[in-house]
Amino acid sequence: MGTGLDRPKFRLHPAQAVAAGFALTILIGAGLLSLPIAKVGLGGASFAEAIFTATSAVCVTGLTVVDTATFWTPFGQVVILLLIQIGGFGVMTFASVIGLAVVRRMSLRTRVTAASEVKSVGLEDVKGLVLGVVSISLVVEVVVAVLLSLRFLFGYGEPFGRAIWLGVFHSVSSFNNAGFALFSDNLMGYAVDPFICLPIAAAVILGGLGFPVIVQLRKYLGSPRQWTMNTRLVLAGTVTLLVAGTVYITAVEWTNPATLGPLDWPAKILVGFFQSVQTRTAGFNSIDVGEMDSASLLGMDVLMFIGGGPAGTAGGIKITTFAVLYFILVAEIRGDGVVNVFGKRLSRAVHRQAITLVLLAVFVVTASTAALMLLTDIGLDALLFEAISAFGTVGMSTGITADLPQAGQVILILLMFIGRLGPITFASALALRERPTRFEFPKERPIIG
Repeated sequence: MGTGLDRPKFRLHPAQAVAAGFALTILIGAGLLSLPIAKVGLGGASFAEAIFTATSAVCVTGLTVVDTATFWTPFGQVVILLLIQIGGFGVMTFASVIGLAVVRRMSLRTRVTAASEVKSVGLEDVKGLVLGVVSISLVVEVVVAVLLSLRFLFGYGEPFGRAIWLGVFHSVSSFNNAGFALFSDNLMGYAVDPFICLPIAAAVILGGLGFPVIVQLRKYLGSPRQWTMNTRLVLAGTVTLLVAGTVYITAVEWTNPATLGPLDWPAKILVGFFQSVQTRTAGFNSIDVGEMDSASLLGMDVLMFIGGGPAGTAGGIKITTFAVLYFILVAEIRGDGVVNVFGKRLSRAVHRQAITLVLLAVFVVTASTAALMLLTDIGLDALLFEAISAFGTVGMSTGITADLPQAGQVILILLMFIGRLGPITFASALALRERPTRFEFPKERPIIG
């Protein structure tokens, strides 16, 4: 007769643990934001307002249904800041850090879970990568916070305490690609100030590279031959997309009287560059996105959908996924039997993973946009932009988020959650077990095209 000891213990798959960690953090954050002390005025925030804000903060998105600057008290803003930091670290990575600080070691299961979240290649480097996440985050955030605080203090005459708070909040928000700002017009009041825009843009770019890339650059900055394929793809893709986005947005908006039109040419380039950076899933805006040309919105849709580097604070399908599809396309056009990238051959498994992720992402965005269209009378341009912004954890908006019906806001919450976890991670979190292949069918080839 079996005993209780014979029963297999139920354990979460690492992907399920990550999803559960994010969900629990969101619920705790929503509970804190629902407290009367978190909201300006009498009474507390509604659950809908609290859960949307908490999801946006933990998923480092930046979409809001209330004005962060005037709706939330300093307590509420601190809660949002902590949720952004935890969401940027990654809930399970953050838990691993706490465990390291307490017991000075990591169990095998903790290492597997952390590896799932930070997309580590091998278990042996998880501890170093987790510690690298913390040190890099703190160094970048402190440097940017100092620069911004000094600018707010001496450039705009903000009181010392207020200047420090503005610097810290926007530094954490920018490095974690969150896009939350403590001004009602986001950063439109500082559109032509390079001492505000450039430090924030630099933090966004660094956070969007992904922690494995930053760790490797820190170790092998002067030795490009030591860089992995992932690092090369992310760096090349980042430069290409930033330049392309800057040129495209600046050119399209050059004469738009509601955006770049009234500015001189250096300011136009600064604003165009800043907006291109924000499409990397950060979400700050220094001009009114709702007044931008439809062509600009479409181009930004593409950039937001691609996103930044993997295993970082950025969202989207990731630069590496887009690059893999590009090289597959080139190989097919050339008639090559294999896909080679930087002198290395891509495995077939990578092909399937990239194609699966993109198809899942397209399905999620398309279905969500269609659902939003059925719920509202808002135009396709704005709704598609909002859906991609939520899925890519970008946070830029044409100004319609608060006007959406509650069902529409729930759709955005789900998009932010799925986008932060990643479609494949989200799907694998729902799978209870892997299905082994016991046999294969005979091959047959359909006609393509």
